[in-house]
Amino acid sequence: MDDEEALLGDGDGDQERDRRLASSLTARYSDWVVEALDELPGSFLLTDPAMPGHPIVYASGGLADLTGYARGEVVGRNARLFQGAATDRAAVAGVREAVRGQRAHQVAILNYRRDGTPHWVLLHLAPVFHAADGRVLHFLAVQVPIAPPAARRPPPPVLFPACREEARVDEECPCASHAGEVFVDVDKRGLDTEEPRVASEHDKEKALSTANSIFSALNRYSKLTGLVVCGKRCDSVGIPALSSSLNLSLGRIKQSFVLTDPHLPDMPIVYASDAFLSLTGYSREEILGCNCRFLNGPGTSMEVIEEACTVHLLNYRKDGRSFRDLLHISPIRNASGKVAFHVWVHLDEGAKYDFNGLSPEVWQLGAVGAVRVAVRSLSASGSLLRPSQ
Repeated sequence: MDDEEALLGDGDGDQERDRRLASSLTARYSDWVVEALDELPGSFLLTDPAMPGHPIVYASGGLADLTGYARGEVVGRNARLFQGAATDRAAVAGVREAVRGQRAHQVAILNYRRDGTPHWVLLHLAPVFHAADGRVLHFLAVQVPIAPPAARRPPPPVLFPACREEARVDEECPCASHAGEVFVDVDKRGLDTEEPRVASEHDKEKALSTANSIFSALNRYSKLTGLVVCGKRCDSVGIPALSSSLNLSLGRIKQSFVLTDPHLPDMPIVYASDAFLSLTGYSREEILGCNCRFLNGPGTSMEVIEEACTVHLLNYRKDGRSFRDLLHISPIRNASGKVAFHVWVHLDEGAKYDFNGLSPEVWQLGAVGAVRVAVRSLSASGSLLRPSQ
């Protein structure tokens, strides 16, 4: 049984098929989401891992221009239709594992147009998460064409063999049993191929910027239905809620910072200042419960932080724009001397600030001191967390 037959079930007609595919979007976003996505540039698609065959439920106009497939020819089909005989098996396996692991992935891969001609693209794959409970709702796949190098060498005589291995259903994948079925098979088209290409940093940044624009649209239109989606798993379930007194004290601090809890798995964010939200473009709902790595992207280099330090990083806002981040990280101890939080103070080095005669580093230390005073004074009275906690 092929993907379309699995999607339809026994005897379902075209209208039922189209209804189920359309509801994959309209049930989670407003009815205007398709119109909003149509206005975005770039070649991209959305797939639904909860539906049999993991079908494509949206394809952009840019995808039609790049591949030659009209929207009606790809919606409802598995994304493997873009692969061919010379598509690298290792690249396919990497994408499949990223889908099963519900994580973002970038890879240069040889795809095929509708007329059978091969072309190299940078594939940027990213899961779309339900912000409240961390479920995967869709997968986003952005395709950025990779230009050929100026000087070409003769193509190698040995070709990659065709990959005919079907995806093994991973029952442990919590999002859906059909998640592993995306990008897992190739057909016999186009045995001619060319030397593998390497994506440039510009290609990678373009893919990330396109993905961030799409996530921004999905987030905006999901809020109209009461559901919030994001590009990072931001599950706030089980995250301790800070007391109103501590929230009030922290709210008076003007610097851009977050508090993370080092005692919880993956050290999630438990508080974010208004200045931090303004700097990054994210809402609190999108980042509470997330690790701070959601700011990272191409060019970010960061090691695990154990002690107080100041580092210079290339980080990214929600809209994909990068900024030079002067980041100071410091442990915050409670009244008994135990580490209660880590504070991460962010400063855009390219922006102009009025530091009242202070250096940027001293300005950041002022935020650390204010957080430390708030935590210590309230921990002495036992009011760091809400009473219900």
